[in-house]
Amino acid sequence: MVKILVTGGDGRFAQELKKISSRYNFIFRNKKKLDILSIKSIKKEVNKFKPKILLHLAGLSRPMNIHDKKISKSIDLNIIGTANLVKVCSEKKIKIIFFSTSYVYPGTKGNYKENDSLLPWNNYGWSKLGAESSVQMYKNSLIIRACMTEEPFAHKFAFTNVKSNFIFHNQFAHLLIKVINKKGIINIGGKSQTIYNFAKKTKNVKKKISTGELPLKMDMNLNKLKKFLNK
Repeated sequence: MVKILVTGGDGRFAQELKKISSRYNFIFRNKKKLDILSIKSIKKEVNKFKPKILLHLAGLSRPMNIHDKKISKSIDLNIIGTANLVKVCSEKKIKIIFFSTSYVYPGTKGNYKENDSLLPWNNYGWSKLGAESSVQMYKNSLIIRACMTEEPFAHKFAFTNVKSNFIFHNQFAHLLIKVINKKGIINIGGKSQTIYNFAKKTKNVKKKISTGELPLKMDMNLNKLKKFLNK
């Protein structure tokens, strides 16, 4: 079985990935066992397990305002940590798969393709784009621009005027398995629809609201993903 070393092994998405049986041998490491801010720690785990692929799930995400309040932490965990992993992977000739976000797109026109211009609309997006820069320098890599969330939907309200590609973690995990051997950049998410239309399927959502503070057209074009899945 192909060994895949996974950072962020205690995270929400990693928990769903653990439930999937596949031909891959996922080795999950939490931050105590693999510190992405320490080259020494990264090399220790890589030398121990000798993976063919490193799946990078660790990083800082929510709450979104933490990237404004604690910029240094955001830079360390999302940009510098990712760059450290790329350094080791390039040295050891290990493929790296990095989870980025749909937030690297401007969110003004929607239907974003992988080669469209990028302009993050918040600091979280900038931290992920900063991380992408180091990954793009290493050609044995896959950048996944993701739009996913846990099930059930985490909020009691959802926006009726914001369009995105949300998909639940468990569904996303199955898609990941199908693109692991790809390289380059790929958008992965669900159907383009308003956040409310996505979230209303769960009983947790009690209220629909609109917003004037967020980009309204954040959905991505998934044609590249569809081509991969149809091969």
